[in-house]
Amino acid sequence: MLNDPQTVAEVTALSDRYEKALGENDLPILDALFYDGPETVRYGVGENLYGFDEIQAFRKRRPGGSPPRDVLRRVVTAIGTDVAVVDLEFRRKGGTKTGRQSQTWFRTPQGWKILAAHVSLMADMS
Repeated sequence: MLNDPQTVAEVTALSDRYEKALGENDLPILDALFYDGPETVRYGVGENLYGFDEIQAFRKRRPGGSPPRDVLRRVVTAIGTDVAVVDLEFRRKGGTKTGRQSQTWFRTPQGWKILAAHVSLMADMS
């Protein structure tokens, strides 16, 4: 079943929490939202990270965290009640490129976790 309302609401709230933590560079929250395992993958604008340890190390090395951004559009799609995908478009403050972020979330005994994430920037539209 697609888009169980309770699942969409849960993951939407977690996506909001992720965005807040990203904007504040809250590393403990960001770490808590990712699955702590070697299966976790994050493809960033300039890096490919395999496993929770690489993702955590990248965040610690990044001075000041992610550049501030505005979310332009977000789609949350629940696949059953234990898996969801969050896709969003964003624009960095002061920037002209549209960014895209996809996250695959799944329910674990410890709560919802991100298993895969991808961030990219489109070509400059100005």
